[in-house]
Amino acid sequence: MEAVVFVFSLLDCCALIFLSVYFIITLSDLECDYINARSCCSKLNKWVIPELIGHTVVTVLMLISLHWFIFLLNLPVATWNIYRFIMVPSGNMGVFDPTEIHNRGQLKSHMKEAMIKLGFHLLCFFMYLYR
Repeated sequence: MEAVVFVFSLLDCCALIFLSVYFIITLSDLECDYINARSCCSKLNKWVIPELIGHTVVTVLMLISLHWFIFLLNLPVATWNIYRFIMVPSGNMGVFDPTEIHNRGQLKSHMKEAMIKLGFHLLCFFMYLYR
C-alpha cells in the first residue's frame, strides 16, 4: 500500500511541477508583454482549481497513510492554496485578475509564489522518489 501511495504522489508531483513551470512561463510572457493580461489570467485561472485539488489530495493521502512528516510539510502549501482560492474578491475574474495583476506588484508576487512552489514541488519529488 505504501508503494501505491508514493507512486501516486510522485505522479501528482510531476503534474504540479509542470503546472508551476507553466505558471512561471505564462507570467514571464506577461511581464515581457508577449501576451496581454486578460489572456494570461484566463490561462492561469483555469489551472488554479486542478492545482488546488492535486495538492490537497496528496496532503490528505499522506494524512490517511500516517506519513506525518510529509503531511506536515505539505499542509502549509495546501492551506495557502485553499486560502488564496477562498479569498478572491467577488468582482475578480479569479485568483489572477487582469485588472489588478499590474497593480501593487502583484505580478512580481505571483512570479515569486510560482518559483517557491516549483522549488517545493521539486523537493517533494525527490522525497517521494526516495521513499
